[in-house]
Amino acid sequence: MHRRHPLHPAPSPVPVPVPRRKGAAAAGQEWLVVPAAGEARAGEFGRHRIMEMTGLPARDLRVLDPLLSYPSTILGRDRAIVLNLEHVKAIVTAAEVLVRDPSNPRLQPFLHELNARLAIPDASSIANLAAGGGGETGQGGQGHVPMSSALGTPDCAKIQPFEFKVLEVCLEHTCKCMESETLALEKEAYPALDELATRVSTRNLEHVRQIKSRLVELLARVQKLRDDIERLLDDDSDMSGMYLTRKIAFQGVNESLGRVESDKQAPADHDEEREEEHHGDESESGHESSANVKPDIQELEMLLEAYFVQVDGTLNKLCHLRDYVDDTKVYIEMMLDEQQNRLLQTGVMLTTATVVVTAGIVVVSLFGMNIHIDLMKDPETPEMARIKNMKFWETTWGTVAGCAAIYFLLIYAGKKSKYLK
Repeated sequence: MHRRHPLHPAPSPVPVPVPRRKGAAAAGQEWLVVPAAGEARAGEFGRHRIMEMTGLPARDLRVLDPLLSYPSTILGRDRAIVLNLEHVKAIVTAAEVLVRDPSNPRLQPFLHELNARLAIPDASSIANLAAGGGGETGQGGQGHVPMSSALGTPDCAKIQPFEFKVLEVCLEHTCKCMESETLALEKEAYPALDELATRVSTRNLEHVRQIKSRLVELLARVQKLRDDIERLLDDDSDMSGMYLTRKIAFQGVNESLGRVESDKQAPADHDEEREEEHHGDESESGHESSANVKPDIQELEMLLEAYFVQVDGTLNKLCHLRDYVDDTKVYIEMMLDEQQNRLLQTGVMLTTATVVVTAGIVVVSLFGMNIHIDLMKDPETPEMARIKNMKFWETTWGTVAGCAAIYFLLIYAGKKSKYLK
């Protein structure tokens, strides 16, 4: 047996590629994480990892699954906002936005717009930085935001939260896509409907059928988005829950107040009990007063109202197009009914003519029978032949005139009874 020299070790085996299982593809989903401050990063994150990052249950993540056809949805949760707007599937937090399937070509304009919008700082933040305004840095990369601004007080200019910037970009992109689809459908539908109204053919009918299918689908999508925005506008608590940056600011204030109160506690037991009772009374009164105060949702309300008007305008265009399709359908049905009536009238006239011709055939049949009459006898003299020939033409033209008279009499009776026009 040949022994290998120790200075020449055996070659390392070539790694064999392991085929990827289907479960691995389902476990790791492609996401693009765009932070409020910093560079975006792409990667594959499992469902449990996304749940840890966003605090969302698995039920909300199913809304963003591309394998499941969910309609347009805007969900406000405790730590995130779930957006399923057409092909834009994203999870927005106070510090970052996670975009599902970033390699989709239809998402490239949205991603460019999102990066451009997040790269432009607010004018109010620039003014605060120029004035040397300090304060705590809020999550979402909004710069140095004073606490009074984060809490919604009018001490300084308000800064648009990060989550509302992303929400505005998503709604704007979705409305633009729906508007462009609507304009393209209108540009194709109106000439096709006019052509169908002029000439009814199989090709025109098939073309209009395809247009109507697209119209019904687009109308349902726009209606769902409009209803979802209207639902948010009607519920103040849902809109208040979408202020993620303000929630974090309130949590920070409550934690700082709790630490200050714990430091000021007296060592005596009776003083602690009195302070606890007093603190409990204040907290109860604070809860009652906060329950009666309407949440400050004017910023989000104005944002949603603007895009509600835009979506409603697109919906009105589609409804007008649907009405035009229905009107064209009614016109074609009326036109076909008129043609059917004409065919029926023509059938009645042909039937009447058949009856009249049958009457003439009866007369000819009578003369063709083997009956001895003077008209059938052979003429003996030229005078009798002339008389026989004259009687023949009298009988022939008399039969034709009688049939024509009967025909016109029947047609007159049909028009008099309004069966014929």
